[in-house]
Amino acid sequence: MSLNRTEQMVFDYLQAQPDEKRHWHDKVCGVSARARDPHAAALELEAELWRYFEERSAVASPFREAAHREGLRRTSLRNLAEYLLRLWAPVKVKPRAENETPWRPYA
Repeated sequence: MSLNRTEQMVFDYLQAQPDEKRHWHDKVCGVSARARDPHAAALELEAELWRYFEERSAVASPFREAAHREGLRRTSLRNLAEYLLRLWAPVKVKPRAENETPWRPYA
């Protein structure tokens, strides 16, 4: 998966800050659990990531430098949201219907 410059900066920051990483891990799991599908979860998470970027750009390096250099134009964080969901969200297994036969590739 390819991340844009902003997404990569946010991801690297989360990896370097254990408390932030833990917070976002919990947030990703929570969003995933209550979302009706992965696309809705990614949209909600992307909005949360952008709010986080805006908040951090006032106080933390490297966000402050990026905001000073490039401004706070809205940048897509959708790839990062989807990547975090793949990394941290628990896999949802669909229950099998009673009348559904199990898939057997070599039976």
